[in-house]
Amino acid sequence: MIEKRTYARVGLMGNPSDGFYGRTISSCIDNFYAEVRIDENKSLIIKRHEVFDANEFQSLDDLESKLGRNGYYGGLRLIQATCKRFNQYCREMDIKLDNRNFVVEYNTNIPRQIGLAGSSAIIVSLTKGLMDFYKVTEHDIPSELLPNFVLSVETDELGISAGLQDRVVQCYGGTVYMDFDKSRMQDLGYGIYEHLDSKLVPKLFLAYFNSSGKNSGMIHSSVKDKFNQGDREITEKMKKLAKLTLDAKDALIKGKKDRLGKLMDMNFDLRREIYGDDVIGKDNLKMINTARKMDAPAKFPGSGGAVVGMYEDYEHLIKLEKAYADQGYKFARVEMGGV
Repeated sequence: MIEKRTYARVGLMGNPSDGFYGRTISSCIDNFYAEVRIDENKSLIIKRHEVFDANEFQSLDDLESKLGRNGYYGGLRLIQATCKRFNQYCREMDIKLDNRNFVVEYNTNIPRQIGLAGSSAIIVSLTKGLMDFYKVTEHDIPSELLPNFVLSVETDELGISAGLQDRVVQCYGGTVYMDFDKSRMQDLGYGIYEHLDSKLVPKLFLAYFNSSGKNSGMIHSSVKDKFNQGDREITEKMKKLAKLTLDAKDALIKGKKDRLGKLMDMNFDLRREIYGDDVIGKDNLKMINTARKMDAPAKFPGSGGAVVGMYEDYEHLIKLEKAYADQGYKFARVEMGGV
């Protein structure tokens, strides 16, 4: 039996510039994870998750409730697409797989579609599991190219618009600084990935929706189109996000917590300029403003549906938790680690 676990991630700085030849800093966190289990079997079986892939309901009300809570797309399509792409990739790269089959099942507690990289966590877990099962090594799929494979499952197989940031930090674990320099990406296909000490990251909290948010691919697609067409405003703002990330890396390493907080606020403000309030959404703005009213720097950890912010001490944390709970949002103290 092979078991693999991959953790949710929070974007500390730079997002969404990872899809636009920018820079980001991101951390895996222990709060949420996705895991898969693979057992050798006579035939290849993909088990449905009884909650996320439900196809039997007690009533129309039950169906409405579960789809409203979990969305229309569970993990089944992610598992299928990963298996298909893995087999195809190994064939293209002349990586020989034996004829064994398996039964695979997955589980996750990552809240859906709130920017914590739940989909890629499932894909990363399964990919690493398949590599172990078939004895595919880092020599066959180098660590710097593994995130590209994971991304290809979503972009090529499922048509989801996404960037490398989530996949890099989830493949590498911990806290990672990423530089997606255009010339390097075009020449090598991957960026500069540098581990940072997660102990340098200040105290963080998460606040997020009770229900599923928007699909991140849908959120990014129109901006990506403008960027690819050479839109000057979008290009310049993505460069600013990349510069903020360099400043944040310096602040993180030197322990300049106040400076890092200001940069987080600036990151969100730039994102708001890029996408506009209609895309950002009233609930997301409300969560950001709640943090700022309580002197807590905050930004999106991903594409919306959640905010990640800094807090000073336990008293500050409790006040923030109450403020968000009073408005119907979920709240958690970030537990760093996620290796």
